[in-house]
Amino acid sequence: MFLNRRSLQAEYFDTFDRPAAEIAEGYRMLGKVNRLFHFAEPYQTFLPKTLGPEACRSLTLLDLGAGDGSLSAELTRWAAARGWDWRFTNLDLNRKAMRLNPAARWVAASALSLPFRDRSFDVVMASQMTHHLDAGDEVRAHFCEAWRVTRQVLLINDLHRNVVLYSILWVLLQLYGFPEHFKNDGMLSVLRAWRVNEWRLLVRQAGIPNARVWLYGGARLMLQARRNGH
Repeated sequence: MFLNRRSLQAEYFDTFDRPAAEIAEGYRMLGKVNRLFHFAEPYQTFLPKTLGPEACRSLTLLDLGAGDGSLSAELTRWAAARGWDWRFTNLDLNRKAMRLNPAARWVAASALSLPFRDRSFDVVMASQMTHHLDAGDEVRAHFCEAWRVTRQVLLINDLHRNVVLYSILWVLLQLYGFPEHFKNDGMLSVLRAWRVNEWRLLVRQAGIPNARVWLYGGARLMLQARRNGH
């Protein structure tokens, strides 16, 4: 049946040798879609809820697969408006994307092999990154590494593979008149996405204790885990 199996077709967006101007335009369009779906909201909701306001006053955070750094920039502004100091490190492989936000702190590395010591960051997060990985063993390595460098809370979200999200996204992409390659990638993002039972299995295999995986808002997969004592 439709969407029962993940697609492994590559997204054009993941092509590294695209011109810098095209990459910048791609992130501009992606930013518009992300704002429509309130991409920062899961972190604005669940980090204070999990840690409490006092612990949120000062945090070090790692954003995996950070792209152009727009999520960390949004969350830094949001936290600052509440008197909180959130200090982000952005990690990605695409150096051209990094140059779109030169003021941010960047590390060029793979999310499957993080160049950090154990428990280096209070919070480790990733937004809409996991569907870019092809195989289950890659996702398992991603989860293992993210948990390894987490000191307090791990919070990962991505798209959920379902017909409702696929249909809504198709309509929105048509209405906004995006280029064909961007529309195709948008639909592929849903086709490449995972489901709750698939993530739960991978989380168990990754050995993350007391992790919670759930469907959030009908469109997002959420993974949350907290270290004992925090």
